[in-house]
Amino acid sequence: MAESLLFGVAESFIGKLASVAVQEASLSLSVYKDLQEIKKTVSLVKAVLLDAEQKQWQNNELREWLKQIKRVFYDAEDVIDDFECEALRKHVINTSGSIRRKVKCFFSNSNPLVYRFQMAHQIKHIKERFDKVAADRLKFGLQINDSDNRVVKRRELTHSYVIDSDVIGREHDKQKIIDMLLQDSGDSNSLSVIPVVGIGGLGKTTLAKAVFNDKSLDETFPLKMWVCVSDDFELKNLLVKILNAASVSGSSADPNPIHQESFTNLDLEQLQNRLRNVIAGKKFLLVLDDVWNEDRVKWVELKYLIQVGAEESKVLVTTRSHSIAKMMGTNTSYILEGLSLEDSLSVFVKWAFKEEEEKKYPELVEIGKEIVQKCGGLPLALRTLGSSLFLKFDVEEWKFIRDSEIWNLPQKEDDILPGLKLSYDQLPSYLKQCFACFSLFEKNFDFSNFHVSVLWVALGFLPPPSRGKTLEDMNIQFVYELQSRSFLQNFRDFGGGFCGFKLHDLVHDLSLYVARDEFQLLKFHNENILENVLHLSFLKNDLLGLTPVPTGLRTLIFPKGANNEAFLKTLVSRCKFLRVLQLPDSTYESLPRSIGKLKHLRYLNLGKSKELKSLPDSLCKLQNLYTLKLNGCIKLKKLPNGIGNLISLRQLIITTKQYTLPEKEIAKLTCLEILSVNSCDNLETLLLEGIQLSNLKWLGISSCGNLKSMPLHVIPNLEWLFITNCHKLKFSFHNENQIPKLKLKLLSLESLPQLVSFPEWLKGCADTLNTLVIDGCENLDELPEWLSTMICFNRFVVINCPKLLSLPDCFSNLESLLIVDCPELCRRYQPEVGHDWHKISHIKQVNVFFLRSQTSEG
Repeated sequence: MAESLLFGVAESFIGKLASVAVQEASLSLSVYKDLQEIKKTVSLVKAVLLDAEQKQWQNNELREWLKQIKRVFYDAEDVIDDFECEALRKHVINTSGSIRRKVKCFFSNSNPLVYRFQMAHQIKHIKERFDKVAADRLKFGLQINDSDNRVVKRRELTHSYVIDSDVIGREHDKQKIIDMLLQDSGDSNSLSVIPVVGIGGLGKTTLAKAVFNDKSLDETFPLKMWVCVSDDFELKNLLVKILNAASVSGSSADPNPIHQESFTNLDLEQLQNRLRNVIAGKKFLLVLDDVWNEDRVKWVELKYLIQVGAEESKVLVTTRSHSIAKMMGTNTSYILEGLSLEDSLSVFVKWAFKEEEEKKYPELVEIGKEIVQKCGGLPLALRTLGSSLFLKFDVEEWKFIRDSEIWNLPQKEDDILPGLKLSYDQLPSYLKQCFACFSLFEKNFDFSNFHVSVLWVALGFLPPPSRGKTLEDMNIQFVYELQSRSFLQNFRDFGGGFCGFKLHDLVHDLSLYVARDEFQLLKFHNENILENVLHLSFLKNDLLGLTPVPTGLRTLIFPKGANNEAFLKTLVSRCKFLRVLQLPDSTYESLPRSIGKLKHLRYLNLGKSKELKSLPDSLCKLQNLYTLKLNGCIKLKKLPNGIGNLISLRQLIITTKQYTLPEKEIAKLTCLEILSVNSCDNLETLLLEGIQLSNLKWLGISSCGNLKSMPLHVIPNLEWLFITNCHKLKFSFHNENQIPKLKLKLLSLESLPQLVSFPEWLKGCADTLNTLVIDGCENLDELPEWLSTMICFNRFVVINCPKLLSLPDCFSNLESLLIVDCPELCRRYQPEVGHDWHKISHIKQVNVFFLRSQTSEG
């Protein structure tokens, strides 16, 4: 199934060939012509990949051809990445190296003559392999499709009929939607549109059917029309479907039904005239089921034609996409949740047994309760697993279903996995690769956007950011897009570009299904590591070293507490193409010197390795490194010598026993966007005045007990600032007039007893600040009035600030206010009853409560 990711791989590879670094390197190595020919050949292959991916399951030879292409692509990508590695290495030598070092490098294994010969040979070999697979494409009769806008196969068209007994556990949802349909919209000129949104398999269509057929709506809506839209949002086809639905509605509800006729032969002008005649002045309910269209122009065009009905006509839409719901809806979307455990068991029993038969098999019902847990409230999953056990009474067979991943079970076209896969098939190719990464983490993993960001960046899944944007901007955009398409649940937006989320268990199963062969999460001792796997994650420490690891690995994620030193040395020496190496919470005291040979490495995570005392200086040879995590390394004596050579570093997260950071080395990290300094108890100053980190956007300082100064004027473009538990840090500066106008979007101040009043320099971010968090600032007794004048300020959190007695009078732009454990504020601003409630009552979302009192009372 990983072959379905190939189109994205091909696009990424072509993009690499076009990069400036590769172009320059190919010219200097005299392989420019060869690379241009490879690019042409790859374009020919890419043009038929989409068709090949769809046809591969009917042709074993075609499927094998796709596997061959995948291997060639990845080998070629390693060679091209080597160009970039060499360019970065030469840059470091030319800018930082002594004459002696330059001479030494010339006579080393990396001297340009030897390197040119080696690369020319590798490029020639790659070219021959691409030529062969490109020639083989001709024997499969594949169609050319060079853009990923294919029509995705949908489920069968729906109808409006439903058996009441099939609708279990949706009485509350049904009544809420009926109430929304009967509610006065308050705008006689606007067609009211109510979207029902949720992941595939939740039962949106079944619920819509139950609402559509409810007799209580018949009097309000004399004309009711059911249209299954699916992937067909062409205006002419929709008009035909709506007219046909109106004719059916009329035949049963209207003494003078619309004359039944074929509308397919009418042109668009005739159709829109006919539709206007049919619905003009009539109060109608139109259900648009299973909408996938994201083109707003098409929707507006249809909406314009149908809003000639009577006032208070309604449109009910079902969709998996929050963005589609937002585009179409005039009412707040109805977010459909999963069924309760009790209702889920009822659905499962209905499909697993004949009526009343479950009473004969109490042991099976107990196993069924465990099976129900894995369905996460999705009716389609409950039906799939229940149906698979119908008329089967063997206990072991039930246990097999209970213990298997859903993606390992046989599936029919209308079962849960194909139902969910529709959403995956609809993803653009770049998001498919990103989604596959979720398979490397266990179920119920609590993600933040940073968890996935570092992987997506390191593996090259994010396209180059457009002008004025960073890779972090691209990351958050992709996360929001996945959330919009209902792939993510428990989504929490913390503001300032931070969010957290989980995956529904069945969505996690989907990630395992689509990523298999290429991504592998190793869980059990009897599992073999797949021969061609590229991305490998170990769930348990005792799995390390049991089976040989492929040398072509790009991702290696160790479990917490890794301590197999021999295994680590072997991997570092053998897996020279690693892009990602995660060693969190390890017990290693150092790393092997051979770490410096992993020149492709982009992400190195040693976070919370509490025994780590030193790092080899060879680590600073990793010029491709984007992210280095050393947080929680409480015994680390110092950063390695030459850290300034990590010229690609974008994220540096450190804990060290050093008294000062190597300022001159840090100054060389001109790409640095994120700097986090945690538990550096010996550190007294953070960055000297002589350096400038103009690209730094995110700064976090936590638990640095002796830190006294923070020179903001050396980080002029800072957007996110977090300061936690730094009791000696000063917030007023002698040279405040030198601080440039700030660009902060988010400011979080936590556990800072020295903070009595807000520093004046914060006025400098009046045009940009949108989120402010103040937590545990026990001596803060006043907020400045100018805080309320900030034009972008829309989210304010105040927690455990007992001396704060009031808020500024007018927060005109604030949209969200949270006050927790602030006695006087909680009393004065309590919703509806507080003395000063009227001052904040205009804010959309206000939460005021005591956590402490709730805990003590509970």
